[in-house]
Amino acid sequence: MYPSSEKRFLAINFIAVVALFLLILAGGVVRSTGSGMGCPDWPKCFDQFIPPTHISQLPAGYQQKYVDRRVQKNERFAKTLDLLGYGNLAYRIRNDKNVLKPEEFNASKTWTEYVNRLLGALVGLLLIGCVVASVTYLKSRKRIFFWSLFNLILVGFQGWLGSIVVSTNLLAWIVTVHMLIAVAIVAISIYTYYEARALRDKSILTNINSSWVMVLAYFGLVLTLIQITLGTEVREQIDFISSTMETLNRSEWVSKVGANFVYHRDLAILVIIVNSVSFMMIRKRYPVPGYQYKYISYVLLLIVLQIVTGLSLSYMGLPPVAQALHILLATLVFGAQFYLMLLLKKSRLDILN
Repeated sequence: MYPSSEKRFLAINFIAVVALFLLILAGGVVRSTGSGMGCPDWPKCFDQFIPPTHISQLPAGYQQKYVDRRVQKNERFAKTLDLLGYGNLAYRIRNDKNVLKPEEFNASKTWTEYVNRLLGALVGLLLIGCVVASVTYLKSRKRIFFWSLFNLILVGFQGWLGSIVVSTNLLAWIVTVHMLIAVAIVAISIYTYYEARALRDKSILTNINSSWVMVLAYFGLVLTLIQITLGTEVREQIDFISSTMETLNRSEWVSKVGANFVYHRDLAILVIIVNSVSFMMIRKRYPVPGYQYKYISYVLLLIVLQIVTGLSLSYMGLPPVAQALHILLATLVFGAQFYLMLLLKKSRLDILN
């Protein structure tokens, strides 16, 4: 069915999507274990391609050295923000005293962050492979090549932003942007995979038009993005509480978060309702063995698992494993919803035209 060159692209693209979800899981582990500053510099780790395993391998005065570097990098970043008209943000970065706090060496945190970076490098290589392999679509479907190229550029920007995350000592709003760009990269990879499949495999297409199902699919996708954003902000507030209210028990942190946590929790009810209605409508209007039914079923299953991890975070003192899984499941829900939206939107007539 597929020429060998297209099979190659589909294989690399699929592996890239899987690797992206693994990278998000690794990022969740980094956040939940507090390993984000395990490597105080970027792209190397303690100026080494393979990081140290013991503090004796580091030179004297290493902490101040990396603090000074962060201050210099932040100043360059602040100047850029000034030029772009974001003077208030630049002022906040220049006057953030947290940047001046040196990080104590911790081998486990260093290697947790290092593995995360290795996965990031692997994703970069896979997306380079996608660009090279997508050249085969320049005649039949140019958008696959150009979206693959744009995704590679976006990953490069994400890598640079990752360095800013490190230099600003995990500044809250930059962490949120970093997460949302990761979701965008996942979406583009899923889109190029779908377009490549739909070009040859007409079994994933449908001629059934249902505007209400599409509206619900879009709405569900937007709700998930809002939930991911709120969840990232809740996590940032938890980090702030844990560092400033050291006398609080871990189980009390959630109670101190405030409105964002309440919105995040209550919005989950709307997410369940919207996707349940979508499930019933798709079951009624589309073939039950079809891809549309399959993916809305995946969405519901993932949402149930997401709620289970959310409840464990709320009532079991924020266990790190649940934190990492909660982030992964959120992006898996988004990925399944996005693919479902593509399955609902495309028809055989669209492909022919």
